[in-house]
Amino acid sequence: MTKSISCHDAGKDCEWSASAPTENELMVKIEEHVKAEHKEIELTPENVANIKTLIKEI
Repeated sequence: MTKSISCHDAGKDCEWSASAPTENELMVKIEEHVKAEHKEIELTPENVANIKTLIKEI
């Protein structure tokens, strides 16, 4: 199943969303987006774990 996430899922006022075949591929997209658009968010192990709980299977 395809994995997906959006910034709205995380409570952000941002229209970004992404999907990928695997969680690892989706995490790469998430990390790129956070670094480019949400510089205030530090991708600590705790934050990454929280993000992973928001990933949906479609």
